[in-house]
Amino acid sequence: MIKLAVRDRVRRIPPTKLGRATLWLGAFTVLLTVLHSIDVASPTLSGWATFVTLVFAFCSVLLVSRWALGHILWRLRNRLIVTYIFIGVIPIVLLLLMAAIASYLFAGQFATYIASSNLQSELQHLAAANDALATQLSALDRSGKFNEQIAGALTAASAENFPQRAVTVWRGEKSFVFSAAGDLLPALAAKPPVAIAGNFSAFVIDRDSLYMRAVKHVERGLMVISEVPVTPELLRWAIPDLGSVALVPPDRRGSVQVAPLAPAGSARPLLDDGRVVVPSTRFDPAFTFYTLFNVVDWATGTAQTGAIGVVTRPSILYAGLFATLGDKMKILRFGLLGIAVFFGLIELAALYIGIRLSRSMTLAVAKLYSATEHVNRGDFTHRIHIRTRDQMASLEQSFNSMTESLVNLLAEQKEKQRLESELAIGHEVQNSLFPRNFTGLGSLEVYGVCRPARSVSGDYYDFIPLGADRLVLAVGDISGKGISAALLMATVHAFIRAYSLEPDGLLAPREAAMYYRGDGGVPSQLAPRMLMTTLNYQLFRGTPPEKYATMFLACYDAALRELKYCNAGHLAPILLTESGAVSRLETSGTVVGLFDHATYEESTVAMQPGDILVAFSDGVTEPENASVEFGEQRLIDLVQEHRHKPLSLIGEAITRAVAEWIGPAEQPDDVTVVLARAR
Repeated sequence: MIKLAVRDRVRRIPPTKLGRATLWLGAFTVLLTVLHSIDVASPTLSGWATFVTLVFAFCSVLLVSRWALGHILWRLRNRLIVTYIFIGVIPIVLLLLMAAIASYLFAGQFATYIASSNLQSELQHLAAANDALATQLSALDRSGKFNEQIAGALTAASAENFPQRAVTVWRGEKSFVFSAAGDLLPALAAKPPVAIAGNFSAFVIDRDSLYMRAVKHVERGLMVISEVPVTPELLRWAIPDLGSVALVPPDRRGSVQVAPLAPAGSARPLLDDGRVVVPSTRFDPAFTFYTLFNVVDWATGTAQTGAIGVVTRPSILYAGLFATLGDKMKILRFGLLGIAVFFGLIELAALYIGIRLSRSMTLAVAKLYSATEHVNRGDFTHRIHIRTRDQMASLEQSFNSMTESLVNLLAEQKEKQRLESELAIGHEVQNSLFPRNFTGLGSLEVYGVCRPARSVSGDYYDFIPLGADRLVLAVGDISGKGISAALLMATVHAFIRAYSLEPDGLLAPREAAMYYRGDGGVPSQLAPRMLMTTLNYQLFRGTPPEKYATMFLACYDAALRELKYCNAGHLAPILLTESGAVSRLETSGTVVGLFDHATYEESTVAMQPGDILVAFSDGVTEPENASVEFGEQRLIDLVQEHRHKPLSLIGEAITRAVAEWIGPAEQPDDVTVVLARAR
């Protein structure tokens, strides 16, 4: 229980570096907060507590965001939605926002341009009127006819467009001030400062008021100054059909204090013309835009900056912009509206297609995920119902094919396991057929080993004792490999055992009966050629035509120290004498089981103490390494090298040498070695 509790606590620790860092920062924040509550007056502790708290909050937000994104974006549908928003929706929103900003900037610039252009035009008209008046007054002065009455009359005659105009005429140090009606007024405008030299026309600020003022210097010290106060009435007259216009002059420090333009009926900023902009439709919003204009301080001659504010509506601007089109403006408006509707329909179609595509993709992924869950639970019968004919449908079909292949593979695997189990049983049964714990007779030591190339072997060897002084040795190689060869090997084993242990040869065929009995019907000793003839008779009649075997049969007589043998197509065994001589038991006949009425010869060889008989299958001598066979000579050399060792060690040395010769390649054939040494 303690181990489980510790394991659960370990699992609760965040696995990422950010999670662990956030956990430690949280603990450190709590510690600093507790210490700060104890020692409130410590500024250092307060600063550290604040800093660590901010870092902990940042890491916590980052961790929570990462967790939320991980859970929200886990589903493919959510990822596709987010992707579509970033690819399809956000660019459209940004384009619309950019278009709105650009339209606002363009409309504002256009509106303020109209306002500033109209005001500059009025200023130019004032300067032109002032220049004309100055020319007339200069002509009077040259002719000596200049007086106040004539100057007032000329001023009244040139002031038809400026009813609030005031004109100051300077002759040397003496000035005359006339109203637009020609009346003489008290002195208004002082002489221009030194910074304003020569002719001049601009907006000026003087006596805390804003004026349009023009100055004209003529000969003989005559200077004419015309000024018009900038009033709401002037703004309405100079800038008609634009909306509400306001001028914001600079303060005494030269900066502009721009206040929002207030609607009608509320407190207005300086020089607001007071017009109310009425919308033409519900989709005709009002907007405000400011631009700057130059103002000159008359007292100092320094240039300052003022502001022009315009409150207008798109309908007013479009009416002014497309005034030359007349009724054709509606065609343009409807054309633009049609383009907007067309793009809106395209966007809706794209949205619909995106939703359908995301739905089909996510539905296919959900089906695949559900199907994999079935497979994970071991349910391989689940199939995905295919409704479309696209690539996702091909993927679903591939998944169904995969599950079918898995079912077939599992069935094949089960069948393979069953066969392997049966082969394992067959291997055990076959191993039980080979002689075990039999070392031979008193005068003959024997040993045999078989290393199958597969689970079961087609090679055969056996030691059959016939009493205390006789022994039958058998070595064979069944055609083919695998189970069929192993079954035939078991048949051969049964035949040889049965006929070797039969005392009278009653089961032998007629062709082999002569080898069992001598003259007078007295049973003779077992003859190897009799066994071979009997074996050939049974195999030929009891096995398919393509099945046959090579066989070496020998009967050792301990009393005579003789080995009587018969060879049916098997590799000739090798006899190594104690003196080192090597001979091969060459007597041979045809294979058994292939031809009917085959006859076999037998021979006898004497075995002296120390002589070693080596019988082997072709799996020993025929394996190749770099296209070179192991060969009989290597086998002879191995036996000569280890001849004084126990036969089991000699057999192990031979099989090990063959395995090393084959190397990492698959063993091509069964390796069988039978050793017999006279004692």
